[in-house]
Amino acid sequence: MAHEGRVMLERKVKTVRALERGLDVLVEVQTRKAASLHELHLATALPKATLLRMLVTLGQKGLVWQRLADGAYLPHVDSMERVSVTSSSHIAEVASPHMKALSTRVAWPSVLAAPRLDHMEIIETNSPLFKLDSAILGPVGVKLSYIHTATGRAYLAACGDAERDAIIERLRPRNSAQSSDAELRHILQQVRQRGYATRDPQHPWPDRSKQLVLRDGRRSMAVPIVVAGAPIATINVTWPGRRGADDAVIQRHLDALKATARAIGKALEINPN
Repeated sequence: MAHEGRVMLERKVKTVRALERGLDVLVEVQTRKAASLHELHLATALPKATLLRMLVTLGQKGLVWQRLADGAYLPHVDSMERVSVTSSSHIAEVASPHMKALSTRVAWPSVLAAPRLDHMEIIETNSPLFKLDSAILGPVGVKLSYIHTATGRAYLAACGDAERDAIIERLRPRNSAQSSDAELRHILQQVRQRGYATRDPQHPWPDRSKQLVLRDGRRSMAVPIVVAGAPIATINVTWPGRRGADDAVIQRHLDALKATARAIGKALEINPN
C-alpha cells in the first residue's frame, strides 16, 4: 500500500524543466569531451544566452570548465567516471624520458600531440636531439590536422564514437559531399585494423595542414597513447620521404613506437596527476 502511494506521488510530481535542460547540457559536454558554445546550441536547441547561464552554473558547481586556449567547455575531471584526463604539461613530463629513449632506437624524430577542439597540438618533441635539418619538428604549440596528419588520424581512429562524430562534425566543410564523410570513416577504420596511422590516402577536405602535408616531403606514422582504455594523446615518427620507403621504415620502427606509446600510457596510469 505504501509502495502504491509512493508511485502515485511520483506520478503527480512534475519534473524541474530547468534542471532537466541543465543536465542535458552536462551530458552533451561529457559525451563530446569538449564542445563549443555553438555546438551545444545546435545539439540542445537552447538559446546561447541560456546556455551561458547554465554553463556558468555548472562551472560554479565544479562540473564543467572552459579552456582558455579555444573557449571549449570540458567536463571537470572529478565528475567523469573514468581516469582523470591529465594536463598536457603532465603528459609531456611523463612522456619526455620515454621519447628520449625512443630517439636512441629510431633514427627519426617524434612529436607528442594532445587533442583540442578542431586540431591536435604538439606538446612535446624529441627533434632537438637530432642534428639534421630534415629532423626538425614542432615547436611545442604547433597545430596539426585531425584529417591530414598521421598524428590526427591516430587519435580520431582510437577515440570513442561520440567524440569522433563530434570532431568530424566540426571539421566538415559546408556543402561537402556525403561520400567524403564515408571516405574519412573508411580511412579511420583501416587505421584501427592495422594499428597505426599514416598520412595516406589523401582526403579532399581542406584545413590548416593539407597544403603543408602535400608539399613538405615528409612521411609519418603515429599511434595513440591509451590510458584506462581511452586515448589521451598520440605519438609519431616522421622521416623525409626521400630517405626511406614507407614500408621499410614502418617495418623497422613500428614496434619501438608502439612500445613507447604503451610505456607512456602505463606510466600515466600509475601517476595520473
